[in-house]
Amino acid sequence: MTYLFDEPSEFAADAVAGLVASQPGLMQVHGGVVRSAPTPAGQPALVIGGGSGHYPAFAGWVGPGMAHGAPCGNVFASPSASQVYSIARNAENGGGVILGFGNYAGDVLHFGLAAEKLRADGIDVRIVKVSDDIASNTPQNHRDRRGIAGDLPVFKIVGAAIEAGADLEAAEQVAIRANDATRSFGVAFAGCTLPGADAPLFHVEDGQMAVGLGIHGEPGVRDVPLGSAREVAAMLVDGVLAEEPDRVADGDGGYRGRAAVIVNGLGTVKYEELCVVYGHVARMLTQRGITPVRPEVGEHVTSLDMAGLSLTVVFLDQELEEFWLAPVDTPAFHRGAMPARDAADSAGASGVGAADGVSVGAADGAASVGAVRWEPGVDPIPQASEESRAAGRRISGVLDLFEAVCAREEAELGRIDAIAGDGDHGQGMVFGSKGAAEAARSAVADGAGARTVLVHAGEAWSEAAGGTSGALWGAALIAAGGTVSDGAGVQGSQVVDALVAGVDTVGRLGGAVEGDKTMMDAALPFRRVLLETFDGTDAAAAISSAAAAAREAAEATASITATKGRARVLGEKSVGTPDPGALSFSILMDELGAHLR
Repeated sequence: MTYLFDEPSEFAADAVAGLVASQPGLMQVHGGVVRSAPTPAGQPALVIGGGSGHYPAFAGWVGPGMAHGAPCGNVFASPSASQVYSIARNAENGGGVILGFGNYAGDVLHFGLAAEKLRADGIDVRIVKVSDDIASNTPQNHRDRRGIAGDLPVFKIVGAAIEAGADLEAAEQVAIRANDATRSFGVAFAGCTLPGADAPLFHVEDGQMAVGLGIHGEPGVRDVPLGSAREVAAMLVDGVLAEEPDRVADGDGGYRGRAAVIVNGLGTVKYEELCVVYGHVARMLTQRGITPVRPEVGEHVTSLDMAGLSLTVVFLDQELEEFWLAPVDTPAFHRGAMPARDAADSAGASGVGAADGVSVGAADGAASVGAVRWEPGVDPIPQASEESRAAGRRISGVLDLFEAVCAREEAELGRIDAIAGDGDHGQGMVFGSKGAAEAARSAVADGAGARTVLVHAGEAWSEAAGGTSGALWGAALIAAGGTVSDGAGVQGSQVVDALVAGVDTVGRLGGAVEGDKTMMDAALPFRRVLLETFDGTDAAAAISSAAAAAREAAEATASITATKGRARVLGEKSVGTPDPGALSFSILMDELGAHLR
């Protein structure tokens, strides 16, 4: 279990702050880290990230030869779009940005929204999704797989390409080739425990091991008898080599039987055990004519305290091998000696004066670190009519209610999500609703009207929760804000319009439909019944009727095999349990109807 923490909700932020304090060459900026020295003018900035709980990934890989910055989300939840945007703006210096992340729905949403905002600023952005996990999709759909320990070699290789002078286009192509050449496969012997939780997210029976697990606390796709180190190694090797590409002759471009090899510990399996497994892996690869190139054995992409390990193989061509072997210097990953830095880099690495930098954790004695080139602005509160301010106060009361309901339902939503997901849906809803309620109260105190209250609340929900649910609920509140104004009160018909706009936005962003086993299985029936029953006068009654239909539809998702999100990978394991996103939506809509009545 996770033993050392203060407030569980602050664990991720506290961990990042501690990392920054221990590394005077890094700088904390809005939930992430960037290099203290400015990115050389014209050099592409590699911004990588994801949820916390995976250290050294991702903050531990920021430094020369690898990433320029890393936004850090809550435990197992993607960083928010605003975090990604902030880190990218601070890292970019005229060469564009590559956004790199594992292929998970929440990361796709948040990094994608940040990319849209960066492009609106005139910054060229490329997106690279790591998709190395062979257990999560077919070989024909390699780029639709989830990303696990393959994050390390893909980001290492593209970081080296950038260090060697690659421009944005060339670096993107190297990253795509590296991802296409990377395969990973993992097993687990026990689940991990979130900070403050009293039980692991999943259990593995004695004498069994979970095969094909992810890195967010998801259980494996199947359980099999626990084998010896040799047997586990053989299963992993057979799995990744089933997709070995054809070899070419020495001197020709392409794969020549040389591979980067990583045996990755997920948090609890000790280094000696990993070395035992690697000994078998090395022998098996050699027997098949494959030469391991600069293997790595240790913890690189973890899952808190999960007991497990994974094998990653990158089928190298000559250029990928050169970049794999190139020097790198980050807090958690070192190799070789980096070229001498110029004066500006040296000044950044040694810290700068208070006039040039920002003090991180000054109250705790942390050092001042490098210069910040961009600071987020604070939008002023627009003037609002008294009628709209009154509506804003009522909206704030609804969000206070949502905060209380999410706290009440946290354990049950987490329990349901742990069966065929990663167990963090209850936590994410708590973080998001709390952030939204606090932002709404603050906006109301500053005299905000209905539209501004909803927009601020939506931005805060996304920021506080991260993950898929954070992006969708945040976008829904912002869309709802677009149906009202700061100059007038809110009528019953506008409440209905706001709810419909929110559902429509969730469907557009998430891309899910009924039958996919997602929030939309409850949200779309809710929308239909709401529009059918609203008579133009009694919005509360229509919402309650729609919420009842949503609850029935949410319960019915128990019979559906998931086809979207993290539960998709687990297939039949999701049958028998309702979708937590659909359930939480129906619960909140039922509470909204009762509140309005």
